[in-house]
Amino acid sequence: MTGAMRSVVQQMIDCPFMGMTKRLYLQGKVFELMALQLGGTLKQKAASVSLKPDTIARIHYAAEILRSQLEQPPAQAELAQQVGVAYCTLHKGFRAVFGVTPFAYLTQQRMKRAEQLFRQPGCTVAEVANQVGYANPAQFAVAFKRQFGMSPRDCMRGRKLMR
Repeated sequence: MTGAMRSVVQQMIDCPFMGMTKRLYLQGKVFELMALQLGGTLKQKAASVSLKPDTIARIHYAAEILRSQLEQPPAQAELAQQVGVAYCTLHKGFRAVFGVTPFAYLTQQRMKRAEQLFRQPGCTVAEVANQVGYANPAQFAVAFKRQFGMSPRDCMRGRKLMR
């Protein structure tokens, strides 16, 4: 989610209207969110066109390596070497294909996995942090809150309330 998208969502939450006007306002904001999402997707597609198909495949392979090694991922230079591209190509390729740097992609994948783990009973924040590659639970909690807008404990409480 981009900053512009977050802003639109916040505007929806803070909607100053009532009744039919509120409904029209919120519908407009939904269309605005859709336009932002579509615009980002088209930008990524246009950027990825400038890469060779072989390079795009290598970028996807690098992403697969990161997803499979969340706990101890390779350094970016090592990752580039593993997939057979230059470090700069890896960085440029991740931005073109996924819209983020390799490190940001890794963080996103770690947070997605953490959120999945929090849905399972009997896990602690420290255990989940460790399983997704964070030695420091406090740093993990900050990254989790930045990604999802709630603390890991709030996420766990929500899971318990839904049951």
